[in-house]
Amino acid sequence: MKEIIARAEKVIMPTYKRFPIVFDHGNGCTLTDINGKKYIDFVAGIAVDCLGHNNKGLNEAITKQCQKIIHVSNLYYTQPQIEMAELICKATELDQAFFCNSGAEANEAAMKLARIYAKQYKSSDAMEIIAMDHSFHGRTYGALTATGNEKYKKDLDPLLPGVKHVPFNDFNALEKCVSDKTCAIMIEVIQGEGGIYPVDYDYLQAVRKLCDDQNIVLIFDEVQCGMGRSGKMFAYQHYNLKPDIVAMAKAIAGGLPMGAIAACSKVSKVFVPGTHASTFGGNPLVSAASRYVLKTLMADGFLESVQENGNHLKAGLEKLQEKYDCVKEIRGKGLMLGMELTMAPTAVIDDAIDQGLLLVGAGNNTIRFVPPLIISKNEIDQALKILNNCLQKA
Repeated sequence: MKEIIARAEKVIMPTYKRFPIVFDHGNGCTLTDINGKKYIDFVAGIAVDCLGHNNKGLNEAITKQCQKIIHVSNLYYTQPQIEMAELICKATELDQAFFCNSGAEANEAAMKLARIYAKQYKSSDAMEIIAMDHSFHGRTYGALTATGNEKYKKDLDPLLPGVKHVPFNDFNALEKCVSDKTCAIMIEVIQGEGGIYPVDYDYLQAVRKLCDDQNIVLIFDEVQCGMGRSGKMFAYQHYNLKPDIVAMAKAIAGGLPMGAIAACSKVSKVFVPGTHASTFGGNPLVSAASRYVLKTLMADGFLESVQENGNHLKAGLEKLQEKYDCVKEIRGKGLMLGMELTMAPTAVIDDAIDQGLLLVGAGNNTIRFVPPLIISKNEIDQALKILNNCLQKA
């Protein structure tokens, strides 16, 4: 393993702080490294591998499509893309979709769509986008500008003009920031990288009304919290409202690189030939994978099981909170939960890995729990047992 890691460090740019593990294969919610050690996966590629590893149905969908067409240009139509788009529109209750390759690209597309709409249907001066403090929207320049965390922006000035930030869940601060130049408000329904913070119910209702009253495009970034992660297909469905645009990626194709936005027709109509494009966006291969994932997530009982197992995990984490003073708070929805500690979580995460449990941090002091959506109660209990052992030492 050390030899392989040494080879990697010679040829791969060091943009990640990697754990010293080389994985070989996976099955369900378990990953196995090249030495044969098994790990319960509570990272899932950071909320990507929603159906776990080596999923038979997903593998078959990908293999079948590979034997037909992997890629053609978006100058043409393909059936997998059309069927997948129909499923996305049904799941979001929005009207039209656009396809790209990642969450950052999805958020870039949403920002472009909002600005074009505002220029045409509000004012030529309406170009400002308001995003939230501690948000994360991606690493490309527009998405990075919208990201409300300065540590990701070091040495990258100048960034995109016309993007402002306000405190999350603070409607008074948001309302004061809004002006005739505001074209869009951008919100993660559950902040992921920021520390697993769900948006407040009353706050989101007030934001939706503000956007309706002032012709502002409401964008939800559901790159991480969407695709069944919260126990609903999209986290905003817990709030009994809809956005004008929603961005999605991560779990949408079960591990293949894909992103998308869906929008209401009022806004989507301003995208016409030439305004935006993506060479690989929604190609037949990723569309076939996404079609299988969406059908699985939307099948009877699947999301109910996510909610049930999420509640089981949350109850277990809350018991640990009662037991250990170092556990400050448990937050989140469904199988997107965070455990905030009174200290940095690094030692606990490292110890968990040693004991065969993969975890990942979020924000400053939070451990994030985003296992595959097929996780069982038995696997949750195994993870909680390991976590208990780690917290005893903390």
